[in-house]
Order: sequence, then C-alpha cells, then structure tokens
Amino acid sequence: MHRFLPAVLALVALAAASAAGDGQPLQAHPGQVDTFRVISDAKARVFPALVFIKPVVETYQRGEREAQEVTGSGVLISPDGEVVTNYHVVERAVSIRCLLYDGRHFEATVVGTDKDTDLALLKLDLRGDDALLPYAILGNSEELTEGDFVMAMGAPWGLNRSVSLGIVSCTGRYIPDHSEYSLWLQTDAALNPGNSGGPLVNTSGEVVGISTMATMLGGNLGFAVPSSTVEWISSHLRSDGEVIRTWTGLRLQPLRDFNRNMYFDVGEGVIVAGADPASPAELAGFRAGDRIVRVGQTPVTAVTDIDLPAVRSRLAMLPAEQDAAFEVYRDGQLVTLTVVPTIKGTVEGEELDLPRWNMTVKTINRFDNPDLYFVRNEGIFIYGTRFPGNAVASGLRSNDIITGIDGRPVTTLEQALEIYEAVISTEPRRTRVVIEYVRGGTQRQAVLDFSRDYGSN
Repeated sequence: MHRFLPAVLALVALAAASAAGDGQPLQAHPGQVDTFRVISDAKARVFPALVFIKPVVETYQRGEREAQEVTGSGVLISPDGEVVTNYHVVERAVSIRCLLYDGRHFEATVVGTDKDTDLALLKLDLRGDDALLPYAILGNSEELTEGDFVMAMGAPWGLNRSVSLGIVSCTGRYIPDHSEYSLWLQTDAALNPGNSGGPLVNTSGEVVGISTMATMLGGNLGFAVPSSTVEWISSHLRSDGEVIRTWTGLRLQPLRDFNRNMYFDVGEGVIVAGADPASPAELAGFRAGDRIVRVGQTPVTAVTDIDLPAVRSRLAMLPAEQDAAFEVYRDGQLVTLTVVPTIKGTVEGEELDLPRWNMTVKTINRFDNPDLYFVRNEGIFIYGTRFPGNAVASGLRSNDIITGIDGRPVTTLEQALEIYEAVISTEPRRTRVVIEYVRGGTQRQAVLDFSRDYGSN
C-alpha cells in the first residue's frame, strides 16, 4: 500500500437499502441465515482488536535523511499486546504509536520483520495497570473458497475504525515478483492506502488474512497475505526476530508455463529456468532445462505457477552450508547434483546520508538491486539525490555505482563515511572532491563541488 495521501480526498456518501417498502427492517425468513446478523457478529469479534498505527519513519530516497509520519493498520493477536501488520508499514520506523478501539494508545516496539512476505510483528509497551487486551483469532485461510464473504478492517486514508465488505475473489493468486514464498488471497472488499496491515475477516469472526496490496485502476483488486502464512511467519518472528532462509540461486518455472507458452509433457518435477551467477546452484552444475524431481527425500512438483511458492519455501528451509542432494532429469537421464545452500541474509542494503553533498548512498544487495549486482557484486550506489543540490549539480544520478572517492577505492558505507568526514573537516576547508562511478557499465568521473550549502528543506 502506498503511504502517501493525495492532497484532496473526495468523500462520497453511499445510501444502503436497509428497510422494506413499509420502512421496517428486512427480516430473514424462517430457516434462512440472517446474513446481516452473521456479518455484524463477525465484525464485533474482531473490531475491538483493530489497531491504528502511526509510525515515524526515516527515508533516504530524496537525497537526504528525512523523518515523516505515516499511517497503517494492524490487529492484536494475543492478550499481551502482540500486533501483526505489514513490513512496509513499519519499515525504517524510529517510533511507533498505536491507537486501540477503546481510545487507549501505546508505544510499540518491533519484535521482528520479514520483507519477503511483507509481515511484521509488534509488541505494545503495556503499562503495569493495563488489563488484558482484546485480541483476534487467526482462522484457517485454507478453508476459504471463492465467493465467501469477508470484511477488510483498517484505517483507509488514515480514517481509523473502518470496515468494508466483499467476497474472496481468488484463494490462491500468484503475482509475479510478489509471490516468492506465498500466494495471495484476492478480494473485492475495498482496500485503500492505510488499510495495509489490517485484518481480512471471515463470517466466523476470524482473521484469515492481512491486507497488503491493492490496485484502484479499473476497479478495486485487493490482496491479503493468507493467515496460514501469517501464523507461520509470526511464530518465527516471535522466537528469532526474523525468518532465516537459505539461498540456492535457482530460478524455477512450472511444467505448464502459460505465460511463456512452454509446456513439458511430464507429470512431476519443476523446471530450472536458470541459475544466478556464482550461486550455489551454478557451482553445483545446474543448467537451464534441468527438471528437479526430488530434494533430499522429498518429491517436488510445480505443475503451474501457483505451485512455485511452496517449492521455493521448501528450498529456503534447507540447512545452510550442508550438502543437499537434488535428483534431476537431464536429457532423459536421472542425475544427482549436490548443492550447498548459503544463508540468504538481508534482502535490502544499508543506507547512509551524506548531507553536505546532498545525496544518500546504499549498499548493493543481490536481492534488492539485481541489476546493479550484475554489474558489480559488491559496493555502494547513489540511492537518492536532493534537488537542488550539489550532487545533482555535479551530474551525479541515482543508481550510479560509486567505486572511488578522492582517489581512494570505496566498497562499503564505512569507507564512504570515513572519506566524507575527513574531506568535510579538512582545514583549510575543501570545496571539491572527485567521485569515480559506473553508469551503464561505463566507468566515469565527476567533480563534486560542495561549496554551496543548500541547507535543509
């Protein structure tokens, strides 16, 4: 969900037909389910556990470190103050304030986050005299079927305590580049910026998903992380503060790949589309077109793309730095390849503000910046530039890979900071420095003139 709100919010009043022609409330016929009562009761079970979240986050994208207040949603899942929300709601948060249904407010700390599934677990900083808190029950998302009624609760556009009603449009939606380890629940219940992290609730009053993404172009399509994924991730965040995954570097495709118009006339296995350079899979000898049928003692199959997240999750749980045997069909012959997975590590690089130069820099990360990693598998790049500012005036741009500053090689943020502080503090005061960088595969140089002080916004 986007954090940023438009300047104008148009409010449209919608009138609902809630009475018969004689002005009396509609009544269910004997033997019929009172849908209105079912929905109302389900809402009442979860609404008190709804949390309005207002983090203060630091951002580096505009070329300087900035702090801003954003809004999102969450839901209490335990009586001692555990709150599930989205990773992107509390990403880079320096403080988090939470408002409950009854008007009580608390500071919260981050127990753990998982960017890969966009989930985070918070803990309210409870005071000694606080009674046990209301909380919601995580239901079984695997029992959902298309057409089931669901409610999306949260704080759209920062308007807390909001509910929208819809149905489950798809119980297992695969979204390219967003479904590495989990499928999505798709719903037509209205989701807007601010609903992120809020609960998707079934008619039994159970949380079956955490609202995460939506598109509002040509109709509302909302997507939620299924509660089965939420429960598994939350348990790892509670115990470890993170989800520890391993990495093989395998790129996979299903047996029936409609998007690529490629179909394999076999009934089991998953196809290797390729292996990342210098990855454990490449070192093990994997080739494009190999068909994996077994990992260790476990058969693996991905008939269509909706089966891929489960296979990737299986690979991500392989023990790090231990041999893993893969049974593979290649050219009709069954062969065994041995892979030694490595810890996946962080999926996003660290950031640094260089205020006098009016730019921020960030470490290159294999998973967050694959295009830059392909050019240079270690180092730092320009994350953001302020306009107007000294970096922009010197011709530097975002995504330029810095290789040297002031005649010294640079591969880490620590090296960049050390050179920056030395240059800034030099007496007599210096006003220029040479930046060596790579852009479009070409090595370049720029003279960064920082004689002008642009101050702060």
